[in-house]
Amino acid sequence: MNPRISSGWARVRAVLPERRELAAIGRHPRRDLLAGLTVAIVALPLALGFGISSGMGAAAGLATAVIAGALAAVFGGSALQVSGPTGAMTVVLVPIVHTYGASGVLTVGMLAGLMLIALALARAGRYMALVPAPVVEGFTIGIACVIGLQQIPSALGVPTPEGEKVLLVAWHAVQAFWAEPSWGAPVTTLAVAALMLAGARRRPTVPFSLIAVATATVVAELTHAPLMRIGALPAGLPAPSLAFLDPAALGSLLAPAVAVAALAALESLLSAAVADGMSVSHRHDPDRELFGQGLANLLTPLFGGVPATGAIARTAVNVRSGATSRLAALAHAAILAVIVYSAADLVTLIPLAALAGVLLATAVRMVEVGSVKAMARATRGDAVVLGLTALATLILDLVQAVILGLIVAGALALRAIARNVRLDETPIRPDLPGDHTEQEHALLAEHIVAYRLDGPLFFAAAHRFLLELSEVAAVSVVILRMSRVTTIDASGALILGDAITRLERRGISVYVSGIRNGHHQALHTLGVIARLDAAGHVFASTPEAITAARDHLHHDGVLVAAVSAEEPEVEFKTI
Repeated sequence: MNPRISSGWARVRAVLPERRELAAIGRHPRRDLLAGLTVAIVALPLALGFGISSGMGAAAGLATAVIAGALAAVFGGSALQVSGPTGAMTVVLVPIVHTYGASGVLTVGMLAGLMLIALALARAGRYMALVPAPVVEGFTIGIACVIGLQQIPSALGVPTPEGEKVLLVAWHAVQAFWAEPSWGAPVTTLAVAALMLAGARRRPTVPFSLIAVATATVVAELTHAPLMRIGALPAGLPAPSLAFLDPAALGSLLAPAVAVAALAALESLLSAAVADGMSVSHRHDPDRELFGQGLANLLTPLFGGVPATGAIARTAVNVRSGATSRLAALAHAAILAVIVYSAADLVTLIPLAALAGVLLATAVRMVEVGSVKAMARATRGDAVVLGLTALATLILDLVQAVILGLIVAGALALRAIARNVRLDETPIRPDLPGDHTEQEHALLAEHIVAYRLDGPLFFAAAHRFLLELSEVAAVSVVILRMSRVTTIDASGALILGDAITRLERRGISVYVSGIRNGHHQALHTLGVIARLDAAGHVFASTPEAITAARDHLHHDGVLVAAVSAEEPEVEFKTI
């Protein structure tokens, strides 16, 4: 077989379900079915609410919970993950619905599915774990705020104003409410949210969301309260169709699809990691999880569903309910379909204000106050990244917020490294033990200044190195010992070369020793030590370099002062 074909097939096979995992589905059927039933009860109001909040309607939310939930359960990389419509994805979808309409959202979902599958085959899942914790926490806080603001129109019982900026939409809804106040919807919303929050503290295993919604629906029917309802739902899943697909619009939808794919990958892998932390021995496969989410998002739009991700809240409920295999998440999708489509007439009676209360309570529970306080107090940099990411999520869009958080977190990390790189001049004491020979000590005792280069030599720290090294005075030879340089990049190599050139222009000979094998390529490719190598000034060990330098200076009748980069007199340290 062609090696490329063989390699490609190996990558495809690596993201497909393994036989042993599928065989595990039948080991504890009762526990998994009970867990699936519990999750389905919790997921029903959330699927309805997120579908409505996205602008695609309750039917789209239900289709997503059923189709994406089943596909991701079978093909995903986590046996405990539950997938479906989520609040984070809703935040991204609102402006897409506003700009491109329902067909645009369905097309974006398919494109995002293809991108996720490509990421899975490229084995990019492992890199999603590199997102810093303050970015994730700030992202979660921002999402919670946006979800809460999205519920303002339904909570106040007014039609949702036009617009895609959630702050402006919420403000216009408040203005519309005060023009003609009606207190039925706000009271219903607050009652449902209060029951959920209070009940979750005392009895976390009881599905208070469904109890609260059912109670609100019964009361609204008995009192004939003038509350807006969900409205008509289809009595089953629609037949799969590609009628929404417009090839001419694909180019303009690529950017939104990238945002949706990035969010789906980030949230799904974060949710899968949460499931790992809650279980004893379960570990997810990030690439397979991306593949499962990609397949789910590729096929769900055919049934009118919105883009889906792994859902942290539902996944947590699944684990706490005793799920042991994929059967639980698969049962959740099947039970949800049976509940919804056998009782569609009852679901249509649910007040939108009740669903708004469910989502408000969900937004509140998303934020772990203790974790946020601890992270904000950890370091000033963590607090800045957390706050900035949360604010950007609220004002900008989610993917831009994550990118901004990553940039700021990276910049602060580099700044911390660069600030902790320092040059400390200390005298060398021959009476202390070290790695020099007696010959070296005899030489260094005459006129000694020594430098020690320790840690990474890269763009964030190299400029300081240039300034300090190029100002060395009263020496005739500088010997740079490189054996403790842990990292060197192109910027560091070029600045090292610049420092060497400046020293040589002042008549100082430069010798280099101990270059690590991994650092030769950068130094040679950029021509940093080619001239020194040709002149015979590059050595494997420091004793060889000192011997060569002493021979050179004695030949010229000059006294030597050696500048070493490992015997500390000037020291680079990085923390």
